[in-house]
Amino acid sequence: MSSAPTLSYVNVFARDIEALSGFYQDVFGFPEIEAIRSPIFRGLSTGRSSIGFNALDAYDLLKLSEFANPTGVKFLLNFDVDSPEAVDRLVPVAVAKGARLIKAPYKTYYNWYQAVLFDPEDNVFRINHVLDE
Repeated sequence: MSSAPTLSYVNVFARDIEALSGFYQDVFGFPEIEAIRSPIFRGLSTGRSSIGFNALDAYDLLKLSEFANPTGVKFLLNFDVDSPEAVDRLVPVAVAKGARLIKAPYKTYYNWYQAVLFDPEDNVFRINHVLDE
């Protein structure tokens, strides 16, 4: 009997893979997976899954060249933290490292405490804490 599939990576195409992966290392403390580093890729371990950062050269490698200019928001990264205070603490850290705050920390209708930001390359991400019932 086979096990259920799991999400191993979310890969982000980046103009500057070093700077963008460094942003997420600096804000969240994710360690680099050095064994898979290449001139066009950086990987970070989040503990449960990983985030990959592909240089724009990867469009050709993956035969995606004709789609290399996507517009608009195409995905949303979510980072769970252990308390509402951690959300409040990490938002100014992210902004100081180059993020842009879109929606300040707030309680959602689905009982999460979260903030919405753009990273330095305008990818959307949220910092979340699921509140107790």
